[in-house]
Amino acid sequence: MVLYEYPFNESIRTMLRLEHLFDRLGQLATRDTAVDHHYAIATLFEIIEVASRADLKSDLLKDLERQKSQLNSYRGNPSISEKALDEVIEKIDHAHTGLNELPGKAGHALTNNEWLMSIRSRISIPGGTCEFDLPAYYAWQQHEPAERRADLARWIALLLPLAEALNVLLGLLRDSGVPQRVNAIAGQFQQSLPTGRSYHLMRVRLDPTGGLVPEITGHRLMVSVRLMRQDAEGRLRPHTSDGCFELTLCS
Repeated sequence: MVLYEYPFNESIRTMLRLEHLFDRLGQLATRDTAVDHHYAIATLFEIIEVASRADLKSDLLKDLERQKSQLNSYRGNPSISEKALDEVIEKIDHAHTGLNELPGKAGHALTNNEWLMSIRSRISIPGGTCEFDLPAYYAWQQHEPAERRADLARWIALLLPLAEALNVLLGLLRDSGVPQRVNAIAGQFQQSLPTGRSYHLMRVRLDPTGGLVPEITGHRLMVSVRLMRQDAEGRLRPHTSDGCFELTLCS
């Protein structure tokens, strides 16, 4: 099954983008080739760019506190395991402490690294990191893979509290939804959302063997999914036959 996620607000959109970047960074940093490590550094800069939003860190800290308060309200409920509750709250506390101890904005410590910032200033220029532009960076790329990985790990460590907070919050959000199997009549599905309840994320799982791609739209009142199929040139065309998929609404 292929999973597609659709955020209902800018905060969740930012969190999903950062999660995507951290996942890419984790894969690239463990490899050996210099070109992989070049794109790992480029991804590091993308994370810094997204994380530099003035209110991101404070928003995440508030979300962690809100989640902890909500979970604590379940104490004494006979249908809730106290042990499981304590484990989740411990994860929230650990993520909150780590993020709160980061000085300034997330990723700020890396902006004090002049060598990294010299690369950042040229990496968006096509071919701007050639050896004649950045000889020190070219020399670093000739180091042994283990040395480059050690440097990357040191830089990534400065961003790990942010990654942990995102992992905890997005995990709790995804766990809040209940999957349901729905039918798309003539390739179209619409569902009204109940008033008085705010959803933050929609998840759609599709069987890849059907070759279908969902076109998702949503707001506080309604969600819509239109099933599409790529033509020979890669353009999406409406799929007019009935289809089905798994839908999860997370609040």
